[in-house]
Amino acid sequence: MCGIAGMYHLDGSPASITVLKQMTDAIAHRGPDGEGHWLSGPVALGHRRLSIIDLSDAGNQPMRTDDGRYILVYNGETYNFRELRAQLQALGTKFYSRSDSEVILKAVAHWGIDAALDKFNGMFAFALYDKYKRRLYLARDRYGVKPLYYALVNNILIFGSEIKAIIEHPAYYSSMDKEGLVEYLTFQNFFTDRTLFKDVHLLPAGCYIEIGSMGDKKNIANKIKINRYWDYHFEEPENPRSKSEYLEELEHLFLQAVNRQLVSDVDVGAYLSGGMDSGSITAVAARELPFMRTFTCGFDLNSASGMELSFDEREAAEHMSYLFKTEHYEMVLKSGDMERVMPRLAYHLEEPRVGQSYPNFYIAQLASKFNKVVLAGTGGDELFGGYPWRYYRAVVNTDFDDYVDKYYAFWQRLIPEKALSKVCAPIWNDVKHVSTRDIFRDVFTSHAEEMTRPEDYVNHSLYFETNTFLHGLLVVEDKLSMAHSLETRVPFLDNDLVDFAMRLPTSMKLGNLENVVRLNENTPGVKTARYFQKTQDGKLLLREMMKAFLPDEVVEREKQGFSAPDASWFKGESIDYVRERLLTPKANIYSFLDYDSVTEMMNEHLSGKQNRRLLIWSLLNLEELMDRYNLAN
Repeated sequence: MCGIAGMYHLDGSPASITVLKQMTDAIAHRGPDGEGHWLSGPVALGHRRLSIIDLSDAGNQPMRTDDGRYILVYNGETYNFRELRAQLQALGTKFYSRSDSEVILKAVAHWGIDAALDKFNGMFAFALYDKYKRRLYLARDRYGVKPLYYALVNNILIFGSEIKAIIEHPAYYSSMDKEGLVEYLTFQNFFTDRTLFKDVHLLPAGCYIEIGSMGDKKNIANKIKINRYWDYHFEEPENPRSKSEYLEELEHLFLQAVNRQLVSDVDVGAYLSGGMDSGSITAVAARELPFMRTFTCGFDLNSASGMELSFDEREAAEHMSYLFKTEHYEMVLKSGDMERVMPRLAYHLEEPRVGQSYPNFYIAQLASKFNKVVLAGTGGDELFGGYPWRYYRAVVNTDFDDYVDKYYAFWQRLIPEKALSKVCAPIWNDVKHVSTRDIFRDVFTSHAEEMTRPEDYVNHSLYFETNTFLHGLLVVEDKLSMAHSLETRVPFLDNDLVDFAMRLPTSMKLGNLENVVRLNENTPGVKTARYFQKTQDGKLLLREMMKAFLPDEVVEREKQGFSAPDASWFKGESIDYVRERLLTPKANIYSFLDYDSVTEMMNEHLSGKQNRRLLIWSLLNLEELMDRYNLAN
């Protein structure tokens, strides 16, 4: 796991090694074990190394083929690299290291970019330059586990694992992307490739960029070609098999996925909550790694109330640690821990997506004191139907656009569309052309709209959420783990396991498709209880499979997200911090937002009329982000 950065001067002017080093220094936390730089005329590639596989110097990057044609900088882990290496060796390819980086390099050199990407099973982002064709490729894994950003400024393509690397290039000037801000304030996420930084784009998951040097300086932007090589596709099988057959295959694929991701030359640990996803991963991994380390984050609930009283899962995690005989570590977060970490968090996060993520920062910090690699349960919910209260609101519709409208209304997590013009009044003339409904609808461009049975609408929802919500979780997890030089692996995002999940009948995931209940993400109370207690709903086949590894009380427990009791803290012990940062007209955010509109919404939370925890969290992040990166212009 590493960090990469670089540039391509498309007009042929020389790249700067000094600038390249500044870019890689900005992401040194991603790779404290070494650095490397390669420069040739207009192209410069940089690398920061976190040594996980082949700790010797043979794994250093940038890495070149024997003939010097291809040069690679790579961030990630490709879990089937040994099989691919054996195939390439049988074809006469020589290897000089035991690293997966060399396999990536020589697979592309031998098979070509499209065929090679189709073979890789793992998480990665890489830049590969073809000296003969003067062509640069930027690629990202199928699911978007590893990020890769780029900007085209003054005929220079600048890229990096994090935005802060791009900012170090003197051609780039930081400013707010106002259209991106509207998108974020609607969804607490980005469904396009935009960011909050003007002209900086996140390469979409499952895609690669191909760009070459042009003698003609005109229309350079049009020469950037984004190619999609993979996408999710959930569908009902025409001839479904028996439940027992599906169950047997799922267990085989789950064991295979976890064991594949244990490959490492350093110790592997695991996050362990009270839930079944992380618990089952730990159960399988602990068979191969006796006394492996596990990590849990809990919360002080003395000032919590309502549903937040169930947010601490330490007791359940400790019980599973006892069962699996792990070396267990835990920490407890209190009111006040958020404000202490916020400046560092905003610096590393860059994009405050999906939910309140500072607990993830703290637990990654804890794990990094003992391990370089941890396993996480991310992806199980999105692939196997873990959020029934979301899908059920839109399974009965008149047509596909009716479905889109219902789901679009649900996913306006921060500011509803009807309030945007008022909240964004200072910049409304610049952004009023932005249609967040069109942005939402465009996510489904490649998915089959003609299928309109309830099962199909659930599959549409799974497609949407893996492409957006899950992707947001992955971006956040990467930033906050790599802030501590920690690699997070996600066994549920194994190619074979994902392929299985996409063709699994909906009836094996959910059991109550006709129930439509209007719920809002901020609605107080336990949303899952309205389904789970009656139907044991959500991830049905996965729950049954996990009974082989976990106690029944864990498998049958209601879903619990990893979240602090901030709804209570924002009204109580953290209220002074919230007021100091946001309830002043001098705050940075009011360069773009209307003070009276925002304070009205916040006061609704403070008075208990509405639960605006996600909005308050997001505005606090934006305020810190604008401070740190000078975006208040």
